[in-house]
Amino acid sequence: MTLQIIRREACSAPPILIEVRGPSYADGVTERLMLLDTASLYFRAFYGVPDKVKAPDGTSVNAARGLLDIIAKLVTLYRPTQIIACWDDDWRPQWRVDLIPSYKAHRVEQVVPGAPDVEEVPDPLEQQIPLIRESLGALGIPIIGVAEHEADDVIGTLATRATLPVDIVTGDRDLFQLVDDARDVRVVYTARGMSNLEIVTDETVVAKYGVLPAQYADFATMRGDASDGLPGVKGVGEKSAATLLLAHGDLAGIRAAAAAGALSASASARFAEASDYLDVAPTVVKVATDLDIAAPGTALGALDAAQRAAAEDLAERWNLGTSMTRALTAITE
Repeated sequence: MTLQIIRREACSAPPILIEVRGPSYADGVTERLMLLDTASLYFRAFYGVPDKVKAPDGTSVNAARGLLDIIAKLVTLYRPTQIIACWDDDWRPQWRVDLIPSYKAHRVEQVVPGAPDVEEVPDPLEQQIPLIRESLGALGIPIIGVAEHEADDVIGTLATRATLPVDIVTGDRDLFQLVDDARDVRVVYTARGMSNLEIVTDETVVAKYGVLPAQYADFATMRGDASDGLPGVKGVGEKSAATLLLAHGDLAGIRAAAAAGALSASASARFAEASDYLDVAPTVVKVATDLDIAAPGTALGALDAAQRAAAEDLAERWNLGTSMTRALTAITE
């Protein structure tokens, strides 16, 4: 069965082809937008870069240096013409918690009434967040976050609205739901490390999970995800979720089949038992695609001499060393 046949049989609606406008520079380089799941990357940098080099005041800078090295590598490999650092203004939005109280509950360090909960973050990393933001600004990379939303939602909105090809850089499988070959939206998946990056396309998702990217959110809802505190449907794993989606198209179709007795008695019972969870989980799992965001159209590498000098001064003050140099070189080239 080809991917196109799966697309037509498995989905409740026919595919919609969206025109991709990819204007080119004079040298023939096609414009491409890169969206960074920033927290995913600086956590990876913090745990992946030894904490040996310090700032002059003794502050750890391994996450900041590591993130700069990651950006240098990404720009060198994939040649984006625009980059946006997408930010968790609220890593555990209350509206998601109201729907599923267990959502990311195991990561909470402190509950703050009337404000976003405090995520469990090592102090040496927490201390580097302002420097990370300043370093991104020095490179001319805009930071975008939206109140009461996660970086995933910012990425979802920007990727959906983009009129040029998009690379989403993340270690989070949830963002596979945004992959779309027709619009040239792909994921640069970092879960296996920066030396083993994986480009995720429609074909990749189908090969790994047996579902289309458009079905991935329903697939993840049924499978559950312990890392996000999502229980899933008891007794439904990846293989059975994929089989059900292939047969019925989406979660709504599966639930309708269960209610009509078109599934086995045990499967119907599982979905009936999970009814309350399934009423709300899709809203939690699906990333937002309609946030009010005015995306900057800043071209990568548009740094004047004064901006470059400021970036180099920042590197000297914080002992960012060759990490900033490599990032500047990759971006300005």
